[in-house]
This record gives sequence, structure tokens and C-alpha cells, in this order.
Amino acid sequence: MGAKLTFQYDREADILYISKRPPYAEQECEEIGDEVVARLNPNTGEVENLEVMFFSTRLLRADLFEIPVTADLRLAVHS
Repeated sequence: MGAKLTFQYDREADILYISKRPPYAEQECEEIGDEVVARLNPNTGEVENLEVMFFSTRLLRADLFEIPVTADLRLAVHS
């Protein structure tokens, strides 16, 4: 079963955080374009967190906002 995504918005910093797990010091960071930072698992290279900078200004733009990652979205099973 895949990890659930959490979304947090820091209004002061204007950053949207999309996370599969809490960030940790060993994660590698890589800017993947358009002021989006990916936090990667140091062993597998898997994307564990995304940080979308200047998020509120993106909402005001008329153009489509895309993040260059693939996703396999499914409904989480509740127990």
C-alpha cells in the first residue's frame, strides 16, 4: 500500500508542502524546475516530499501549473 499524501500550506513563507512522510535530515534536495524542490530518499531516489515555492502567486496565474513528477493516485482504504 502506498503512503498517504499530506498537504500543508505555510502562509508566511508562501510554500505548499506535499508529503508522503515527514522530512528528515538525510533526504537529498533537488530543484526540479519552476521553483519546486523535491526531497528524495537518499537510498532509493524516490520523491518523498515536494515544496512548491510562491504557491499563492501560482494560483493567480492563468497558465496551467505542472509538477514534473508522475503519480499513481488511488483511494486510501479506511479500516
